[in-house]
Amino acid sequence: GNETNVTRVIDGLLRLGAEVIHSGIADVHATGHAQADELKTYLSIVKPEFFVPVHGEYRHLVAHAKLGILMGVAKENVLLCEDGDVIELSDEGLDHSGRIPAGYLYVDGIVGDVGQGVLRDRKVLAEEGVVVVVVTVDIGSGKVLTGPEIITRGWVYAPEAEDLLDEACDVVSAAVEKALAEGVRSPEALEKDVRRAAGRFVNERTKRRPMIVPVVMEA
Repeated sequence: GNETNVTRVIDGLLRLGAEVIHSGIADVHATGHAQADELKTYLSIVKPEFFVPVHGEYRHLVAHAKLGILMGVAKENVLLCEDGDVIELSDEGLDHSGRIPAGYLYVDGIVGDVGQGVLRDRKVLAEEGVVVVVVTVDIGSGKVLTGPEIITRGWVYAPEAEDLLDEACDVVSAAVEKALAEGVRSPEALEKDVRRAAGRFVNERTKRRPMIVPVVMEA
């Protein structure tokens, strides 16, 4: 994850006239993680009564725990933990005391965790675009008053796809009129029909799956 920074440092040193030996030209590598002997030295200096290995995959934690025992920490005082484990320190010692929810948290500005649903929507918007279908109906008479009007971003370039958009409007209009004729009066139910008709048309004609946003307004 730090390749860009490493490359920048190498380039800077070369500009200053230094000879740089790096992993791209030689079998060398300087790790930022401590080696086993270094960890043993640290444990021998600190001499902890309790030891909780952290950082790394579970296999790394197990290996680190074995080092702690090797360096004199009592086996019962070495705790292996994973994300979400709760540790309680009391007069009786150190022990597990339960779990709490834990995992990756995506922080988006001041909103905080936006959740998988929002991220999934953003992925669809980025890759497929969005199609907004607006239609106004008279619930009482069961007639379409205005629309459908289609607004699209990221699906097709509207000025160059007027025929396609007109055809899509005809398909949606037919679906709404059919639903109204069958007695459907709920805007939510009509929006489902709009989404279904528009989505099917878009996929069949363009092999794309943009986000379909139906808006049914009552007069």
